[in-house]
Amino acid sequence: MKLAFILDPLDSLKPHKDSSVAMMRVACARGHEVFALGQGDIAYRGNLVIATVTGLKLALKLTGDNESWYQPGATTTLPLHAFDAVLMRVDPPFDMEYVYTTYLLELAETQGAHVINRPRAIRDFNEKFSITRFPQFIAPTLVTRSEPLIRAFLAAHGDIILKPLDGMGGRGVFRIRADDFNIGAIIETLTREGLQTIMAQKYLPAIAQGDKRILLVGGKPAPFALARIPQAGETRGNLAAGGRGVAQPLSERDLEIAAGVAPTLIEHGLMLVGLDVIGDTLTEINVTSPTCMVEIGEQTGFSVAAMMVDAVEERGLRIED
Repeated sequence: MKLAFILDPLDSLKPHKDSSVAMMRVACARGHEVFALGQGDIAYRGNLVIATVTGLKLALKLTGDNESWYQPGATTTLPLHAFDAVLMRVDPPFDMEYVYTTYLLELAETQGAHVINRPRAIRDFNEKFSITRFPQFIAPTLVTRSEPLIRAFLAAHGDIILKPLDGMGGRGVFRIRADDFNIGAIIETLTREGLQTIMAQKYLPAIAQGDKRILLVGGKPAPFALARIPQAGETRGNLAAGGRGVAQPLSERDLEIAAGVAPTLIEHGLMLVGLDVIGDTLTEINVTSPTCMVEIGEQTGFSVAAMMVDAVEERGLRIED
């Protein structure tokens, strides 16, 4: 198979923990051709969506030298439908350039490209707001840019989390309590004085046991989650914010949440998804570039990257049939 990965700049990736690198290494080990490109390498020309791609050879064993994890091959320009699969793996922020890329990818789909995840679904499933599709699994939640509504929500629950709708890695996340002295300043900053919509959620004490990342591949959950446990004095469990990742088997509630959301995600073409669960509560649905494959694999021996490549291969065989 020929697989194209839309990525952030290769030299910015951290090969020892990057999920995209893990998937590419599995694909290369199985003899598939792997190509890399950035958002800026995609264009519409001559009625086709094309991309300038670079072939990659990946080291089967990683060393401490980040420069040695791949070898670039030839660079060529091809229509995106020339690949068996195109995997969109660019990290947020989800800005207008990201949206423009999804427009191009959506047009490429009409020309025969298979894009993972589907571009329209990436646009439609905001990683924070999309939990509102599943109210049976979420904590009390408010989405607004109104300071009075946020203050009323705080008064009702006493201890809440505020976060932007377009962030990642725990950036811009604040915990505030009814007796805090900086409530007004935090709300004004996050909402840009009422110009930007944010999310408020009731604080969940179970965060002390970790913010669990559950990976769904083709609607099926990997058997282990990564509980990202906040460091002392922190509310955020994100690994990028200093959290410690501990792999653990899925609980009955984890499986219930996964089963409850999977049919909707698959219906919309979301093949690789990261669910964030605190305690028994769904808090986010990550669809842009879900991570934690490497940490789960290192601690349990189960390869989510291989599970993902399996799913891509299975789909390719169905198309050939």
